[in-house]
Amino acid sequence: MTAHDHDDLHDRGLQFDLSTLTGLLRRRRLLGLFAGAGAAAALAACGDEATPTSASPSTSAPSASASTPASGGSSYTEIPEETAGPYPGDGSNGPNVLSQSGIVRSDITTSFGSGSGTAAGVPLTINLTVLALDRGAAAYSGAAVYLWHCDREGRYSMYSEGVQNENYLRGVQEANGTGLVTFRTIFPAAYSGRWPHVHFEVYPTLSGATSSGNRITTSQLALPEAVCDAVYATDGYSASVRNMERTSLTSDMVFRDGWTTQLATVTGDVSSGYVANLTVPV
Repeated sequence: MTAHDHDDLHDRGLQFDLSTLTGLLRRRRLLGLFAGAGAAAALAACGDEATPTSASPSTSAPSASASTPASGGSSYTEIPEETAGPYPGDGSNGPNVLSQSGIVRSDITTSFGSGSGTAAGVPLTINLTVLALDRGAAAYSGAAVYLWHCDREGRYSMYSEGVQNENYLRGVQEANGTGLVTFRTIFPAAYSGRWPHVHFEVYPTLSGATSSGNRITTSQLALPEAVCDAVYATDGYSASVRNMERTSLTSDMVFRDGWTTQLATVTGDVSSGYVANLTVPV
């Protein structure tokens, strides 16, 4: 497949995204109560954008402060509802990987079932901590997360030319007692028209994570620019360098209306891999 063909493929997908965004993006709500006698309920601002560090990556769970409300009260912003895009693989637009045996897994770098491919790229571990806002932002133990993203070449398994018969970079995990799910994957590409991102859907239970109609929310995780630049300087990501030059978080069709609650905190390096952490209040 030529670079021109590849851009055409994602141009069609981008038009699909733009049409499905209508009615999906809703007002970002800021929730929370400030502790203190006689304090009135007030809206709290989102936290600052995280910046990457050079610390060695770890697959351990995020700190308690990232997954549970702080003592004395705290505020959380509900994760924004976003488009699933044209390549969800959840039955809403063609194939449904959620019905296939083997989809529940933490390592999503390889295909399963009839697929045999392995996605190459810089290692990335993604930790999502799911919180239930209707339970006082308690850990959403037992929730399920379906996560997917493009490969190093910007292709989506099950859809893109050359990988229609693969299902790598797709998986489901059940949240543990702290609301944590962990996926081992590779750093996705920056393809034409989009900032580097990862898609995910949250389901109330693992048994319910079988089709898109059961989901609680659909959203996307954004990756920090400095980390993207470091990764895309490595072999295999040359097309991403060009695509990064043509977009930004402020111009991206999904993140341009705000991304602070979707921007992951990322640590690590290209040699040992990266770890991305994000809290997901639903």
